[in-house]
Amino acid sequence: MIIGNVDKDEKRKKFTLEIICSNCKAKVPGRMQTSEKYYGTTSFIKEVAYFKRNYLCGRCRDKKRIAKKRSPTKTTLDK
Repeated sequence: MIIGNVDKDEKRKKFTLEIICSNCKAKVPGRMQTSEKYYGTTSFIKEVAYFKRNYLCGRCRDKKRIAKKRSPTKTTLDK
């Protein structure tokens, strides 16, 4: 996964994060990439912290997506 903006000719920095699903606490391998300029900046650190806090593994993400599709929604006929 790529974090931040990486230009076409810009060098990339690859790193590993310990990512844990925020729902089921499953450990997920986290190979990440970003530009060398962006790596280590305060905005990078904030973005990684936000990502780790809100990450859902594939199973939990799919469960959430399916539950959202099945939930009843209001239509124009419901008044």
